[in-house]
Amino acid sequence: MRVSFWNIFKKNPDNSISPLSTIRVGGVTLSSGITFTEGVTFGGIDFFKYQGLDLEVEEKNGIKIIKGFYTQ
Repeated sequence: MRVSFWNIFKKNPDNSISPLSTIRVGGVTLSSGITFTEGVTFGGIDFFKYQGLDLEVEEKNGIKIIKGFYTQ
């Protein structure tokens, strides 16, 4: 399913971002308690570069699996 970046992540007061629920990307699972900043990669992806885009997401057992990003 196609979802907005901001339905999966939130921007924190310190400008870091955090997943709103458990996500998986490239075999790496991240819980909602994790925060990261620009330049930090998970599964080879720097999520800061994709803020505001839509994501292709599949959900299994309550985990949102990020499959890709839409550029248009």
